[in-house]
Amino acid sequence: MAANTITGSMVALVTPLHEDGAVDYVGLKRLIEWHVAAGTHAIVAVGTTGESATLDYEEHIAVIRATVDLAAGRLPVIAGTGANSTREALALARGAHSAGADAHLSVTPYYNKPTQEGLEQHFRTIADAVDLPMILYNVPGRTAVDMAPETTLSLAQHPRIAGIKEATGSIERMRDLMSRRPEGFAVYSGEDNLGAACMLSGGQGSISVTANAAPALMAKMAEAALAKDVEATDRLDGQLAPLHRELFCQTNPIPVKWALHRMGLIGPTLRLPLTPLAEFCQAGLEQALDEAGCLQPA
Repeated sequence: MAANTITGSMVALVTPLHEDGAVDYVGLKRLIEWHVAAGTHAIVAVGTTGESATLDYEEHIAVIRATVDLAAGRLPVIAGTGANSTREALALARGAHSAGADAHLSVTPYYNKPTQEGLEQHFRTIADAVDLPMILYNVPGRTAVDMAPETTLSLAQHPRIAGIKEATGSIERMRDLMSRRPEGFAVYSGEDNLGAACMLSGGQGSISVTANAAPALMAKMAEAALAKDVEATDRLDGQLAPLHRELFCQTNPIPVKWALHRMGLIGPTLRLPLTPLAEFCQAGLEQALDEAGCLQPA
């Protein structure tokens, strides 16, 4: 499957953990079955929301492989493979390929703050070496480096670089990329509050935290937006707006894991240095879950 054919609501799936911090594969199966039934269009495994920063290499590849096996071809799986070392990112991309992922998502190297030339060489090195469609991921709020549109558009010429998850918080950036991209290069929103606008403007989907808690509603909104049904998109995204806001009241994935635990789907465990959701966030998130229909009646 070509990455640029993956469209719609693409859940940035959490990685459920047992109390001792080990990966909860039973919980992972429960989540995947729920997403298949709810109509989620694709799964992103072990991205930022999946706590990729605190899973070791063996765990990282094991979760990707388990996600591919559990999805069983019913929806595509995009593997998170980013790292701030090109050698590590390359190893993760090779592992994702061997695990059977449909595509991989590679974030701009964080902390070491590469130049634009360094970014281009980093991604080209990986794309040249691994025969798996790559989706670039630009999120300067986390990485402290912003990949310039010109760098993205240069990389978009590579036959294995199929799209970008753009998370600068700027719909203007997304629209600029859409206006100048080569044919077949996908633009995905990495910001839940801009997902609808991205798709209505010609983007291919939203890689979404909100879809963890409201998968059916997110899938319906994405389908409406891709069909350019503005009225339905606005109505559905309006229902989701409180979740888009409250799921980021603290660092992701702290709030979304609390939400899924509150919904009875997973345990509450996070790996340090992430800590449980602060009490001052809980009432607002609970209300947002209720307004989006995520909580069952008592």
